[in-house]
Amino acid sequence: MGIKHMKHLKLFIFLCILTFTVSCGQQKRYIQYKVKKGETMSKIAQKLEMKTANLIRLNPDVNGEPRANTFLVVPEKKLNNLKNNVKQKPKVLSDSIVDVQPELTIEEQLLEDLKEKYEIYEVKKGDTFYNIKKRFGVTRGELLLLNPELKEGLKLGMILKLKEIPVEILYTDDEYYNDNIDYDKDLKVALLLPFRTYKYQSDTLLLKEIFANNSTLVNIATDFYLGAEMAVDSLRNQGVNIQFTAYDTGERRSNKLSTIIAQNNLEDNNVIIGPLYSEQAKTVASNVSIPVIYPVYSSDQSDFSANNIVKTSPEKEVFRAELERYLIEEFNRIDTLFTDSIANQNILHKGNIIIVSDNDTRSVKTSKSIQANLTLSTTAIVNVLQPEDGYIAKSRFLDLLKPNEKNWVVITTDDRVIVNDVINSMISLPEETTAKVFTFDKGRAYDKIDNTKLAKIGFTYVSDEFIDENSPNARIFNKQYQEKNNALPSYYAVKGFDITYDILIRLASGNELKATLDAGMSRRIETKFDYRNSAYIAENKGLFIVQYNEDLTLTRLK
Repeated sequence: MGIKHMKHLKLFIFLCILTFTVSCGQQKRYIQYKVKKGETMSKIAQKLEMKTANLIRLNPDVNGEPRANTFLVVPEKKLNNLKNNVKQKPKVLSDSIVDVQPELTIEEQLLEDLKEKYEIYEVKKGDTFYNIKKRFGVTRGELLLLNPELKEGLKLGMILKLKEIPVEILYTDDEYYNDNIDYDKDLKVALLLPFRTYKYQSDTLLLKEIFANNSTLVNIATDFYLGAEMAVDSLRNQGVNIQFTAYDTGERRSNKLSTIIAQNNLEDNNVIIGPLYSEQAKTVASNVSIPVIYPVYSSDQSDFSANNIVKTSPEKEVFRAELERYLIEEFNRIDTLFTDSIANQNILHKGNIIIVSDNDTRSVKTSKSIQANLTLSTTAIVNVLQPEDGYIAKSRFLDLLKPNEKNWVVITTDDRVIVNDVINSMISLPEETTAKVFTFDKGRAYDKIDNTKLAKIGFTYVSDEFIDENSPNARIFNKQYQEKNNALPSYYAVKGFDITYDILIRLASGNELKATLDAGMSRRIETKFDYRNSAYIAENKGLFIVQYNEDLTLTRLK
């Protein structure tokens, strides 16, 4: 092969690697596009000014042409461009042919509006509540809640609201941090983690071999390191010059960290990621002026006082506040489609919220606080339920739950017995009584609960992670990680990537880290970072609201 051809081949390989890496690292956001009647993949791609092949690649589960009222994954930027173009007033050309769509009748427009919010069904001859339940998986009680007129029975031709289409709250572009790179900016990064490699001393054993051959080391530290290493590789392939040094901090109470601080000029770095232990993070922060990234959650992190520490995991109080905001927003989201006339005002329900607490002073205090805020901010009737003799009998729930009304149950305890009491009571309610269960702390108390039970009650919780396995970024990351490490990434491996990539891409802009943290939120593989409005210490408040679906999949509501 000639030199000329070799140059072309090298350039081609470089461009492939660069394209593949950038697609994994850079923050491209995707949102849902609702398919309209008569639309095909090629027509939708043409509207969005993208290639049909790329649209198909983003939606591998779509076989053939999409059905009306289903959703496709599309680039957010493409959809926003389409919306902006639609808003612009079109020029009228005398020689153009305009395809004028006939105006919809009031009834037809109401039906179209209804389809935007609900899955609907027209009652056919012979339909019963039983066969509708069997076909669509909705109970009589759930139907009555959305269709109060069903108290008079099913009628031929009646349009039923089967279930509400989950509404995902989207953020505007100006709320997101815009990734950009100053190619004249070099970065030096120190990673401090407790590898404890002294247990595996060998002149010929490489660090990578230690990770692969010693299961006792495949823990938080090693997984986080492997994810962080991928983030560094990704940025290097984008042209960022990074000097990356990992330090083994050893045992928690050893003097290894003090030795690292004494023998190395850590201040010479742009940023330090780690250590994992809160007291060690305080020690490092007190010895340097550069940012120290605390990469995990600790109950002691609320005691941090050094303003150069960045807390990447939200405080538990932030979880509670996020759920509280969501409940208020959702409860006050009124169905405006059928409330214009006074005659329909009587179908609106105040709703019913039950807050389940244990008898611990802290849990009771939290429950009372939530009760006060929800009572003040919604029209719901809010009660607090506490255990008697260590458990909560189902009859006590039935005394408070109302048939044919919106019933929400909020769990504020992590007591396994009480959590099980709630779940088991909610999955076996009378037919016309339905309930949805929420929590802001989905901890170990839920580990042994069957997911089918959680799906049946639409279990909704606050989480600091959400990974869409069908998203292009997640698929590419998983593939790259598996090829490099012969295993799928763990929770901490993804965290290692997300935290490291997010911090370094911000620093690569050439700006001070604090300024970039204030500039906007970001979403990486499975983590949301939102440090805006932090006071003295930069604190991440990025969280998701996640719901279990009947098919055991998860939907991100916010």
